Amino acid sequence: MSTFKLNNGLVVNSESEIVHSVPGKKSTAKKGYVLYKGPSVLDKAPIVVIATMSTANDKTGDMVQTWIMREDVSPLEASAKKLDSSVCGMCPHRTSLNGACYVTLHQAPLSVWKSYKKGNYKDLDSRDLVHFAGRHIRLGSYGDPAAVPFEVWQNMINHTQGNTGYTHQIHHKNFDHRIATICQISADTEKQAITAWSKGYKTFRVKTPNMRRLEGEITCVNTTHNISCLDCGLCDGKRANVVIDVHGRSAKRFDKFERII
Repeated sequence: MSTFKLNNGLVVNSESEIVHSVPGKKSTAKKGYVLYKGPSVLDKAPIVVIATMSTANDKTGDMVQTWIMREDVSPLEASAKKLDSSVCGMCPHRTSLNGACYVTLHQAPLSVWKSYKKGNYKDLDSRDLVHFAGRHIRLGSYGDPAAVPFEVWQNMINHTQGNTGYTHQIHHKNFDHRIATICQISADTEKQAITAWSKGYKTFRVKTPNMRRLEGEITCVNTTHNISCLDCGLCDGKRANVVIDVHGRSAKRFDKFERII
């Protein structure tokens, strides 16, 4: 049976059972930065990437959060006008498609975008990277990391302790396959997951409770042991194929989507 070491020192097996326990550590910082402002890799439209340095998100833990948004219009307007493909690409769960996206646009994304427009976040320079030392970074708290040049993420990963990330863009014509080395491939079906595995990629698969967990997958330990993403770290594109049952307000929309596919 496979075992996986989490960021906090816990070791779990493929049944999500804890087999070894070591206490972990956390670190904090307080600032926000503009990591990138320029054309989307996906469609060349103007986008911006903001890093916020603290969060109250209990599921992720106190990771650096990154927000990938249209630079010229708010997340709400981008969704309403179906311009969110610049940052969400081919994701079938986009809010503009009435999909099962868990992100509530009028909350954190809109707040961060408005704060950016007020000039509250400075452009990142090399002197600021000290604030990221020892931190873990979440690539794409909103938006798909594949919309952003790989080099932007590589620079941040080089100066942080770990990362998580997910991408739905494996079939996009402009997909940079290096993104798959730092992000899980989002899979909506067993077939999609197995196809990704055949290419050497790690997956994150959302399923309904009636669907099985495949051999080689581990159930998200946040749902089994309430371990945060910060203290887990398996969704880094390198270590594990993770599966989770759909939950929250988007569950019914995902169930409808699952029947379609």
